[in-house]
Amino acid sequence: MDISNTITKILVDKLGIAETEVTPDANFVRDLGIDSLDYAELVMEFEQSFNIRIPDEDAEHLQTMNQAVAYIDNKMKS
Repeated sequence: MDISNTITKILVDKLGIAETEVTPDANFVRDLGIDSLDYAELVMEFEQSFNIRIPDEDAEHLQTMNQAVAYIDNKMKS
């Protein structure tokens, strides 16, 4: 499973963000315009798509594509 592609698909399908805007360093809030409600939905989608649990204190640190990919990759390995 390609984590980056899956996250991109979630952003495009669920939040209507253009695929071209989703770059490795894109900040979810600042660059992609995601508000707190969208962010909560995004974290839930990550949990469902990757079958992992993301505690709130961890979710606060997932601010860019790279951070989310690295975090999810690490969670799936443990």
